[in-house]
Formats: sequence, structure tokens, C-alpha cells
Amino acid sequence: MAVHPALTISPEKVSYIILMAREFDAKDALTDPDEGSNAADDMMVAVLEDNPDDATEEELESFIDDLSDDEQVDLVALAWLGRDNTTLEDWPGIHAEARRAHNKRTAAYLLGMPLLGDYLADGLATLGYSPERLESDLP
Repeated sequence: MAVHPALTISPEKVSYIILMAREFDAKDALTDPDEGSNAADDMMVAVLEDNPDDATEEELESFIDDLSDDEQVDLVALAWLGRDNTTLEDWPGIHAEARRAHNKRTAAYLLGMPLLGDYLADGLATLGYSPERLESDLP
């Protein structure tokens, strides 16, 4: 059994954020802001557009804002770990840097990061967690 570095944030919470971030990243630019047709008639294409009142973005931002400071630090460190193609040995330094850089704009920072879901999944995998298995356990 592999020993994982201790995380303040549960891998299940990270997996939920991965799913939400991937849903958010899949959004396309708004093409018809005054579109008034029936969504069912249009095969629900409009749900893939990034609207100003997008519930996915609001829910993800709120979820991240509600995390403790320690959980937010872990989340940023996981994103950096996955983004920078680093190794398990790099975790202590990356985590320490995330702690030094922590501020009250964590959600905005992370939501501005393209491929956030992929970075978090890669970060979890680098630490020895299986994001795919965790995602399948989510409701």
C-alpha cells in the first residue's frame, strides 16, 4: 500500500473540484447573448456557452472560497504539482511556496488557470492517488 503525503483537503473534495473545473473549462464563448429559442429544440447547445450568470463558475468559486486556508493551500500546491510536471520529491517545496503565496483570492486565481481539472488530477496522481477511482465514488 502506497504512503501518500498528508493532505488537509480530502482527495474526494479535490475530485469534486476536478469534475466541476472540467465542466467549467468545457464552456465556449457566448455566441448569441439574446438567443430566445427553446433550448430543447437546439439540442441544449447553449449550456456549453459561458454565460455571465453561469452557475458552474459560481458553485466552483463558492466551494473553493468555503475551504479552510489549509485546504486552499493544498489545492494550489496540487495544481502547481500537476502543472509543472514535477515529482513527489518536489511536494514539500511546492507546498511551502503555496503557503507563502496564499491570499484571499485563491478561487479567482485557480479559476483563471486553464486546464485546472487536469492539473489537479495530475497532482493527485503524482502523490499516488487515483483521481479516476475517486471520481467514480462521487454521487
